[in-house]
Amino acid sequence: MNMGFGLYQEQSLKLVMTPELRQAITILQFSAVDLMNYLQEQALENPVIDLQEISAAAEPISKKPETSGAELDWKEIVGNRATGEYGAGQSENAYNPADHARDVSYTLYDHLGEQLGYVKGLSASQRRIAMYLIGNLDERGYLEIPTEEVSTRLGVSLTEVEDALCVIQHLDPAGVGARNLEECLLLQLEHEGLDEEKVVRVIREHLQDLANNRFARIADQLGIEIQEVQAIADLVRSLNPRPGARYHTGETRFVTPDVTVEKVLDEYIVLVNDSSTPRLTINSFYERMLKEKQGQEDAQQFIHEKLNAALWIAKSLEQRRLTLMKVTQAIVELQRDFFEHGIHYLKPMTQKEIADRVSLHESTISRATSNKYVQTPRGVFELKYFFTSALATANGDMTSSESVKKRLKALIDGEDRKRPYSDQKLAELLMEEGIEISRRTVAKYREEMMIPSSAKRKRF
Repeated sequence: MNMGFGLYQEQSLKLVMTPELRQAITILQFSAVDLMNYLQEQALENPVIDLQEISAAAEPISKKPETSGAELDWKEIVGNRATGEYGAGQSENAYNPADHARDVSYTLYDHLGEQLGYVKGLSASQRRIAMYLIGNLDERGYLEIPTEEVSTRLGVSLTEVEDALCVIQHLDPAGVGARNLEECLLLQLEHEGLDEEKVVRVIREHLQDLANNRFARIADQLGIEIQEVQAIADLVRSLNPRPGARYHTGETRFVTPDVTVEKVLDEYIVLVNDSSTPRLTINSFYERMLKEKQGQEDAQQFIHEKLNAALWIAKSLEQRRLTLMKVTQAIVELQRDFFEHGIHYLKPMTQKEIADRVSLHESTISRATSNKYVQTPRGVFELKYFFTSALATANGDMTSSESVKKRLKALIDGEDRKRPYSDQKLAELLMEEGIEISRRTVAKYREEMMIPSSAKRKRF
């Protein structure tokens, strides 16, 4: 074997990740909201780019693109989108559901402070303590800071703090100002006039047993019938353990569909939602400078560089649109039974099947469907929802895991609550329907759907 050094010449193929290719990949995996933020950032960095907002483009622009010899190549790529003549979203009656979202500026602090203003007989010191307590409520409406600490911080007596807290606990919503779950439930029972001795004892002494459906133990210790414990459990579960949650002003995320599937006669039409993002246009001032050869050579070179960058973004946007359309069309073709008849007809499907169908790589399919949503006649779904694992049936066919989950939920909804089905029984019932599934898989699907076990579903 020759272990010496030497020079050899050979040919090889390798993929070079150019900045433009990385940019195209990045744009492809953006959701509609992320893409809008990305284009706004690019518009700030690149003076050649103008973003035409949808609201400003309600009326079609009558200006026609010039066709002189000085026309730039970028217009051939950007096409009508660059001149503002693309028709999507230009109707003045266009409906944007985000415009009708609830205003979240009214907080729990505002709600309780407003009610406190109507309480008579409170001194200035008492109002100050009460507002301090309101300001220390968490998003559930609970007071997590100890009253002793409030007394020390404000330099007032513990009795004054307890009196102020009592005032808050009688405000709306019922249960607000509680220091733990037990107190929250008791406050709501008192507000409804349902604080009977047996119910209060169950909450104070057997709340954990109640959560785990250990009704027989509660009945034995309280000396009551198990049916009465069931009634108490139903009452307690009707209460709100998080009374302040409806006023929580955390970030609200709205789903903006990237693609729309509409049924026209007997065909399904796929439309990419271009109206969800601003239109990329080229600033007319810089376009005119290039045509008229105005400015210094450095300025001309700078504009050319920025124009090339804008061109690559336009190419990437168009590639993203075409890829989304091809992938969604392939999904619709393979899952036509789902669109016609519902989730029971959802077929098992992998990204490789779609990749082979549209002649793209699996990684491209993954990026194209990541964080993307499609609006269909049957609702809004994430594109990845249609990629489901397969389960065998008795006749040798395959069914999707989502359709099995739907059938599993239907069986549980229709069971006798006094004798709920165990996971093994559910597996046997599905086997009778021709779906080969194990008990462990049933338990896994049930937990994914947040359905409790048979012991916790049982009623007496």
